[in-house]
Amino acid sequence: MSNRSKNYDGGSVAKDSSSAADRAANMENVTETDAIIRSSLNLDPAEEYKMGYKRRGLALIFNQERFFWRLGMNDRHGTNADRYNLEKRLRDLDFEVRAYDNFKQEEVLERIGEAAEEDHSDADCFLLIFLSHGENDFVYTYNGMISIRDITAMFKGDKCKSLVGKPKIFILQACRGDKHDVPVTVYDAVDHDVKTNEVVVDASAVHTLPAGADFIMCYSVAEGYYSHRETINGSWYIQDLCELLQKYGESLEFTELLTLVNRKVSMRSVGYSSDRNAVGKKQVPCFASMLTKKLYFRPKH
Repeated sequence: MSNRSKNYDGGSVAKDSSSAADRAANMENVTETDAIIRSSLNLDPAEEYKMGYKRRGLALIFNQERFFWRLGMNDRHGTNADRYNLEKRLRDLDFEVRAYDNFKQEEVLERIGEAAEEDHSDADCFLLIFLSHGENDFVYTYNGMISIRDITAMFKGDKCKSLVGKPKIFILQACRGDKHDVPVTVYDAVDHDVKTNEVVVDASAVHTLPAGADFIMCYSVAEGYYSHRETINGSWYIQDLCELLQKYGESLEFTELLTLVNRKVSMRSVGYSSDRNAVGKKQVPCFASMLTKKLYFRPKH
């Protein structure tokens, strides 16, 4: 019996039932093919994304402080400080910033859909930020949840052609589990006194998700852990991200800057919190990069 079968485009597919000699020959062919591919590539490790377009690009910020009472989610005191800091830092980097507070599910989807349908041909990149609670690969809007996978899918090459080959940056400030750096009793934090800069947490889990080439997913905390937020100053992650964007945003490669953010946040520890189990606990952000070149936000003028 032949050890090959036809596939849909008229080619052939090798079966696992081939002889040892056939397998050896196939392995030799694979090795030769791989060698040809490797020799044809001339990778420049210093290659950068083209950032000389007319516009830096669009930055969307969805800031969720309050939630519909039926969701049972706590208000996120301090998040408006995050939104303000992000708006300022991103405008300094020449982004066109659109910030939305406490939008409903349908409103968020509408704004994201409109952004995906826009023409980004004259833009360097695209950026989207969610400041909210999260749960099992979803982020919360005012009245419901949205899948992060569905959000990123709108900006893949088959849906948003004007962003093909350009950086697509997603920043998520939300919890990704129910632990600090060691297992602790789960505590449903409530912002009792916003006059005191208490440390609380953003509820529940957001998992690392695959996206696609030229995406970078930036998370406030590693999977499975709490993300800390001060009720006056805002979240640790956004505070430190904004500070380092101010200092190095125009000069440092973006993934190197994110590594600095990881280091800075990791040096913090919980001081005052109504959850005694949280005192002294820490946090480390993370990012998943599918970028294919170095990314800089050098000045445009």
